[in-house]
Amino acid sequence: MDIREEESDIRAFFSRLKNRDFSGNVGIALKNSIYQFSTTLIGKIGALILTIVLARLLMPEIFGLYSLALSTIIIFVAFSDLGIGDTLVRFVSKELGKRNIAKAKAYSEYLIKIKVFIMLAVSLILILSAKFISENYYHKPLTFALMAGSLYILFGGGVVILQALLQAHNFFKPILYREAIFQILRIIIIPIFVLLSIKNLSPEFLVSAIILILSLSFAISVLLLYVFSKKTIFVGTLRTPKKTLSKKDKTNVKKFVLLNSTIILSGIFFGYIDIVMLGYFVSSEYIGYYQGAFSFINAAISLITFSGALLPIFSRLNKGKMNTFLEKTTKVVSLVSIILFLFIFFAAEPLILTIFGQEYASSINILRILSLLLLSIPITTIYSTYFLSSGKPGVVSKFLVISTIINIILNYLLISYFISHSSLYATYGAAAATIISRYSFMIFLMVYRRRNIKKKN
Repeated sequence: MDIREEESDIRAFFSRLKNRDFSGNVGIALKNSIYQFSTTLIGKIGALILTIVLARLLMPEIFGLYSLALSTIIIFVAFSDLGIGDTLVRFVSKELGKRNIAKAKAYSEYLIKIKVFIMLAVSLILILSAKFISENYYHKPLTFALMAGSLYILFGGGVVILQALLQAHNFFKPILYREAIFQILRIIIIPIFVLLSIKNLSPEFLVSAIILILSLSFAISVLLLYVFSKKTIFVGTLRTPKKTLSKKDKTNVKKFVLLNSTIILSGIFFGYIDIVMLGYFVSSEYIGYYQGAFSFINAAISLITFSGALLPIFSRLNKGKMNTFLEKTTKVVSLVSIILFLFIFFAAEPLILTIFGQEYASSINILRILSLLLLSIPITTIYSTYFLSSGKPGVVSKFLVISTIINIILNYLLISYFISHSSLYATYGAAAATIISRYSFMIFLMVYRRRNIKKKN
């Protein structure tokens, strides 16, 4: 009976899509999911196009510098966010659902103040530490690029604040438009700038200028989102009487931020620690080889993980049906993952040489090693979404922290061991560390769920 009901729910879902029926709470959730899906898709495609174009224009050495600078900046971005955007969405939307506009406004003001303070503090820390990181840790000319990253943090943070406010008020369309404009701007402006200036600027100033253009693209995004917000959400809140949050309210906010920040920081370190550690041990061209290979994996993974994008909608069903859907989704995604893994593993050489050029031939074996991620990350994404939808973010947080620690330790041990053979072997070590830690995370989640089911039975 459960399976029949589930199939009926799935048919109803696709029927709504076909008839463009977005009425009621389910319809709103469906429409917002489509906007989120489209926004993510545009972001993934835009990022891949920019990566390929920059890799071809900059060549491995400068492309490696750019990748290292951006990875470092993104780690600082994570510290400037700490999940405050998600917290704002959760608490503000909850109060808006109760029609408690005054309290929703109080939550917004409280969280925005915290966000702005942290953004300014982290930006200042990045400016002050840029020279030390560049000269004493990386031993590479990245000082000005990291300083430019302070603007990336500020304008990117502004985008996070405004998008969170719009999401809390169920306005997802402007976020989609913002993403499209942002991607178009950077895909057009950055390559043109590089073509015009690559012969006249040193690698350090060229990378710094690219980071500045990215920051300015975010600034334009902030302006667009502000204009839309001013016409919609700000109009209704300006006349709302001021309300102060209680001590209990603030404590609840801090607890949620703490849990969210643990997941976000662990996830960022999980994703970027390999590049950061390679930055210490190898010259920039090897980082370029590594990043070139990883860009293929990210693109392929985005194709697979979209198949699990509807899981949060179906998680509104009871636990039994959610478990059934999880298992079905896992089977389908696993099949697609295996096909993509085999394709990329055996076609690594023509893919790299055709898209990136002969200069990136050293990326071929790195891509073959990293292709194993195609078998683990999509499954991990589905299981993580399952636990988050089940109201168990602590499970994801705990295993993510453990896996991140494993990742850091393995990256250091394997890179430092293989660097004695060659810099290219060191990149193989980083790839191996990433594979082992990612599979560890997947296994932790799968084993925990299996044991949980056995206990209940």
